[in-house]
Amino acid sequence: MTEQLGRHSTSTDSKSGDPTFASVDPRDDTEIARYPVSGQAAVAKAVAAAHTAATWWDQLGFAGRKKVLGDFRAALAAHADSMASIISTETGKPSDDALLEVMLAVEHLDWAARNAQKVLRRKRVGAGLISANQSASVGYRPMGVVGVIGPWNYPLYTPMGSIGYALAAGNAVVFKPSELSPGVGVELARLWNIAAPGHPVLQTITGDGKTGALLCSSGVNKIAFTGSTATAKRVMAACADTLTPLVAECGGKDAMLVDSDANLDAAVSFAAFGAVGNAGQTCAGVERIYVAAPVYDAFLAKLTAALRGAHAGSTYGPMTLSKQTAIVRGQIEDALGRGAKAVLGGLDSFRGPFIDPIVLTDVPEDSTAVTEETFGPSVVVNKVADMDEGIERANASKYGLGASVFTKSTSKGRAIAEKLECGVVTVNSVLGFAGIAALPFGGVGDSGFGRIHGADGLREFSSVKSMAVQKFSAPLDLLTIERKARDMKISRWMLAKRHAKS
Repeated sequence: MTEQLGRHSTSTDSKSGDPTFASVDPRDDTEIARYPVSGQAAVAKAVAAAHTAATWWDQLGFAGRKKVLGDFRAALAAHADSMASIISTETGKPSDDALLEVMLAVEHLDWAARNAQKVLRRKRVGAGLISANQSASVGYRPMGVVGVIGPWNYPLYTPMGSIGYALAAGNAVVFKPSELSPGVGVELARLWNIAAPGHPVLQTITGDGKTGALLCSSGVNKIAFTGSTATAKRVMAACADTLTPLVAECGGKDAMLVDSDANLDAAVSFAAFGAVGNAGQTCAGVERIYVAAPVYDAFLAKLTAALRGAHAGSTYGPMTLSKQTAIVRGQIEDALGRGAKAVLGGLDSFRGPFIDPIVLTDVPEDSTAVTEETFGPSVVVNKVADMDEGIERANASKYGLGASVFTKSTSKGRAIAEKLECGVVTVNSVLGFAGIAALPFGGVGDSGFGRIHGADGLREFSSVKSMAVQKFSAPLDLLTIERKARDMKISRWMLAKRHAKS
């Protein structure tokens, strides 16, 4: 028996009797391979093995883990072309884009491995005057096992922001890739076994949303989720039953602000890339552009010209998730029906799973094309009087993931960036943060919470352990049931002298 789920299907293996599902090439619906739908027993087995492996991994220490992670990084780099081929086939993105994703994933893994000890080792902190007899320090310990639920739009780069940092922090990882890109996760686990054969510190389980739900309740010590806001809420509810902590990287409605003094050619180049790169299926790409009135017409003309030569199927790939096509179409219909203009493309841009670039103008700010995540190669370009109005409109979203600012004055760009309510801002570039491993990444509002990447990403997958060691008896012994009147008198005097007057 086969149940059709979008372009994907589930069936029963004729030999084992276990359910399986197919991964397909979204460009032509060709079946690539079949994978097991991991049920409760399979998930429990993987998590139990991970808990055992986590002990060995923890005991290696920072230096030992750094060496193994270096071998893992080398294996991934050596097999970059084959990994890129899997990414390209499962998502439909061009092979060069897939290889770029592998390169970024390797860089993040390298940074996490090299910096884990510096970030997480135990450090002295000041004990303060009244606790001068204490030696105080803060350290970070592995949480144990981290369950990672990955997305399909960047099936290697994005989950590596959790996997690599969780591993470097000393945790074992059970990875559940999207059912649209299971082969990436399976290959990643295979490469891990080259680096650390016999040690299931990184495992991949395949399946659908039910498998992900089982992972949330399996006894892992933390869940790292990337996906839609709606799904994140369901994951959060599943984690609540066991008080399993969660880091969630969700959707975005990322705004670009173009000031009147901006380099328009540079701004247009980045806008085109951010809007239609990866078929617009980028959570921190460009979906809304607010352009200062004096340069609006010139910017719009340049952007339209730049995107006129871009085509789905050559410049970028198809909609990886088939149902996303209807969402994009619905937003275009809503905008056009409410008076917006399509200066490039429109409803005739849709060709099966492929959508050619669409540029909308004069879009009402309460249209779904402005308020809801599009996740397709469509961009709204609206005119604003100045950057103050641009900031106001950019911040009027329930999402707060990324944004970009274009102005010749970097000081002005920084000032505008500080006023934008989101997790990451780039000035005079789009997605410029992606290759900077030291920068934490995450959002606010409906874009999620918690951070991956950077020192904060390492700490995200660690438990804080504070320690106070008494070096000598306290001059004023207040931690006793037999406090002396003299000690309390001196303490009152110190309180008044130190804090009663500013």
